[in-house]
Amino acid sequence: MENNKETIETLNDLILINNDRIAGYERALKEIEEGNGDESLEAMFLEFVDQSRRFRNQLGAEIEVLGSDIPSGTSTGGKLHRTWLELKASVSGHSPKSILEECEFGEDAIQKTYESALEEKHLPGYIKEILKDQESYLLEAHDEVKSLRDSA
Repeated sequence: MENNKETIETLNDLILINNDRIAGYERALKEIEEGNGDESLEAMFLEFVDQSRRFRNQLGAEIEVLGSDIPSGTSTGGKLHRTWLELKASVSGHSPKSILEECEFGEDAIQKTYESALEEKHLPGYIKEILKDQESYLLEAHDEVKSLRDSA
């Protein structure tokens, strides 16, 4: 039973960081629209929002199987980061490079959360496989954002 509780807590953290990622990319979409309306960035950001929604739903299904409720909202750290972004944007504007820098920061955060979760001894093997699969997509997203940021 204790393992279930710890597993649920880990999955809750992953759901919250995916919610943070969704909120971050939705904010980035607004910034792009206010700036130059870069359609390729908009498409990529929408893809990443959809990706995190799928991940959140997949993790939520596992939480329900374990007999718990799915958390909603975002993490405190994510809220603080978005507040910082608002302040920074009001001072520095919405250049594609600055938006991509902040997106990369978010991708770094989600990578660390997944790496930490995968180190947890209490997670069942089948859940670790789900997380490894999601992590591979997140790594691709991180690398894409970093590459675009470097070329901006």
